[in-house]
Amino acid sequence: MRGYRIAAVPGDGIGPETVAAARQVLGVVSVAEGFSLAWDEYAWGCDHYLRTGSMMDADGLEKLAGADAILLGAVGRPDVPDHVSLWGLLIPIRRHFDQFVSLRPARSLPGIRGPLAADRGPVDLVVVRENTEGEYSEVGGRFHRGQPDELAVQEAIFTRRGIERIARYAFDLARTRRGRVASATKSNGIVHTMPFWDEVVAEVAADYPDVELTKYHVDALAGLLVLDPARFDVILGSNLFGDILSDLTAALVGGIGVAPCGNIDPTRAHPSMFEPIHGSAPDIAGRGTANPLGQLWSSVLMLEHLGETTAARRLLDAVERVVAAGIHTPDLGGTARTADVTEAVIRSYATEERGAAGGRGS
Repeated sequence: MRGYRIAAVPGDGIGPETVAAARQVLGVVSVAEGFSLAWDEYAWGCDHYLRTGSMMDADGLEKLAGADAILLGAVGRPDVPDHVSLWGLLIPIRRHFDQFVSLRPARSLPGIRGPLAADRGPVDLVVVRENTEGEYSEVGGRFHRGQPDELAVQEAIFTRRGIERIARYAFDLARTRRGRVASATKSNGIVHTMPFWDEVVAEVAADYPDVELTKYHVDALAGLLVLDPARFDVILGSNLFGDILSDLTAALVGGIGVAPCGNIDPTRAHPSMFEPIHGSAPDIAGRGTANPLGQLWSSVLMLEHLGETTAARRLLDAVERVVAAGIHTPDLGGTARTADVTEAVIRSYATEERGAAGGRGS
């Protein structure tokens, strides 16, 4: 039997609730599809930080290295500064394991109405965000702290290797979709890094004559996403631009509660990490009303990465049927609880699986 070792990091707030829901669903899926999942769970996050002064164990990266994939919940709580939680857990994992692709699909789901006033057509796009360099760098510092002339310097780091490899990933992905890449830039105002980004992306594009490349200034791109999101296929962005645009695209299809993310090392030399893009939502933690769909869709991305493509497709189909049936948590305007959605997805998956088994036997 095929088997995979998964490291689960439930994190903070609603993270333990959504990860528990995903593990419950994945348990059913793995049995139905004939593979096994062995779980190692690590109670890291802000609670761990407040107890120990560190977001994860000192040998945390060594522990994660043996996993086939990492399933992360949500990280953050109000009494821990965001830069502490981010730089103490997520960013070390992304960079140590060279997860240079942040893959963030956004797709209109049946039964969820987006916020746009007029029908702009269905959204089906993917944001490909560079995940290990760019604007999120440690280079810089603060000087003359507490003085009237205090200042802060933050340097963005762009390398040819970093730009080229994320661009190739985006173009390869576009070849499997509708063949269009939109590159987010701001080369009219950011005079060194963004022209460099544009030049390297254009060089990569020359190797993909079958893929259409369009360059957009990021502010104009944000406006066009609201006015005409259906025109976009693959959006390629730097660490900062991709981060912001993927929250926008998630909002266009109903909210960040349904949005998934894969932090991927395409070489598979290291484990990749899968997480919803929503936050820890401490205001609703423990109430049983957290939306598990972002975690479940992230689990779909994990299954795809592991090569379990049939299981991934069937799970996403089950999620879509549940959403279409109007079984929604409060963030989507419904009254369903986390457990209601989880159980509905399991029932939907099991029903489809029985139908598929009957078809195979006829």
